Amino acid sequence: MVSGTSMSDSPHPVRKHPMKLSTSVILMISAVIISVLLVVHMLYFVQISNTARDGVEDKALAVARTLADLPDIKHALSLPPDSDMIEPIANAVQKRNDLLFVVVTNMQGIRYSHPNTEMISHHFIGKDIGPALLGKENVSINKGVLDKALRVFTPIYDDQHHQIGVVAIGISLVKVTEQINKSRWSILWTVLFGMMVGALGTWFLVKMLKRILFGLEPYEISTLFEQRQAMLQSIKEGVIAVDDNAQVTLINQEARQIFLETGTEISPLPENNRESQPLILNLRDVLRTGIPRRDEEINFKGRSLLSNTVPVHSNGIIIGAICTFRDKTEVSQLMQRLSGMVNYADSLRERSHEFMNKLHVILGLLHMKSYTQLEDYILKTANNYQAEIGSLLLKIKSPVIAGFLLSKINRASDIRHLLTLSDDSFLPDNTNENQIAALITVLGNLIENALDALGEQPDGEVSVLLHYQNGWLACVVSDDGPGIAADHLDAIFQKGFSSKGVERGVGLFLAKQQIENLGGTIAVESEPDVYTQFFVQIPWDGERKTA
Repeated sequence: MVSGTSMSDSPHPVRKHPMKLSTSVILMISAVIISVLLVVHMLYFVQISNTARDGVEDKALAVARTLADLPDIKHALSLPPDSDMIEPIANAVQKRNDLLFVVVTNMQGIRYSHPNTEMISHHFIGKDIGPALLGKENVSINKGVLDKALRVFTPIYDDQHHQIGVVAIGISLVKVTEQINKSRWSILWTVLFGMMVGALGTWFLVKMLKRILFGLEPYEISTLFEQRQAMLQSIKEGVIAVDDNAQVTLINQEARQIFLETGTEISPLPENNRESQPLILNLRDVLRTGIPRRDEEINFKGRSLLSNTVPVHSNGIIIGAICTFRDKTEVSQLMQRLSGMVNYADSLRERSHEFMNKLHVILGLLHMKSYTQLEDYILKTANNYQAEIGSLLLKIKSPVIAGFLLSKINRASDIRHLLTLSDDSFLPDNTNENQIAALITVLGNLIENALDALGEQPDGEVSVLLHYQNGWLACVVSDDGPGIAADHLDAIFQKGFSSKGVERGVGLFLAKQQIENLGGTIAVESEPDVYTQFFVQIPWDGERKTA
């Protein structure tokens, strides 16, 4: 029997999805609306009940005061209780106003009227008549001969304002309850209307929220946010996002790491922060113009960054900008190192072809048995190799720089110029990629500028000296070209300055920038139509080794 694995044994428990946004919002808002309406209903019901009761009391008091002011009532109180003058009036008023009873008593509380005629001439039941006998209107709830009722008492005065009796009006509590219940219907209709308005408002709110959230549920938004955070922290590009006020709202770990390594403040990024000015200028420019800036290479405190800056739009309005950038230094260093190795291999390949030709010559001389010429040819070939390649490899221990110089020697030879390495040169190997990259940049620019200065006239000479001592490398590149005018010596390292035309003048600027970032120096001497010499000093993490 094969045993299966239950879901509870799974190492990754199944994630339960919570309620949908529409369901949770409807339930929450409905609970709030119902709670509020219930409280309002209770308060309103209490208020309506009090209002209805006050209305009934006012009605009863009005009837009682009217009866108390009738001359016939005042005159009849001077007669015996069974005179039958008050009872017809009281019964008519009772029926007309749908009252439980209308009772008129004298100052001894003896009834002159009552719905039950047998109760006439008997004493009024209930102590609540006491205040009225003392001249004060009174309202109470009590039960006498009839049902429990709301009872209103009003004193009766004669023409000399002497109290001569009391009018008691009774309204059945059933009638009072009916009045209150009639008022309650208005409350219920109000509550139902409020619930309908609340339900309609909730529906519109849910639709609006779904539109704002692009139809996503909250758990989907949280999942996307977690994925976004994981993606931002895992990518090898730095990411900075700002709002429309250029305040940083997002920065991922890679960007934070680059800022920390260069000693730059991360947040906030003020407009006058010169250390991170290239990034700020790009972000502010994109915020202002709304035009993306793509694939721009900028120098950020000695590090080459490839940046892309784009605006963020919402309903056609720019609400921020995002800058993504990647450190090109490592990639550039690897490319330069690979380029040096390729140049080295190409140089060896070219030399191998030459040696193949030389071997054919040697083989031909052997067949011809011209041993004297063969000996001279072999000695000459060996001396040439030792002079050109062997000596270079003895002096330059870095394969990258050696391959680079071999490629430049071949290039100079191709355009009929001579590039030589001084006999006093020595360069130990180095594991510091920044220093190797800087040296290649410097030598490349200086040698190319020298070859360009020599022009198309043949037999120009460029000399290179590399001298290492105590952790510092001195580099001298000289040529016998037309030289540099004295008034241009201070400007040649400025970005954009060039005597070769537009869109030039970047090489020496970058070379100086990289040298200064390493803590080195560069200088130039020139005499027109005689020579030009560049002097470079950079730190070099190498140890001197003998061949």
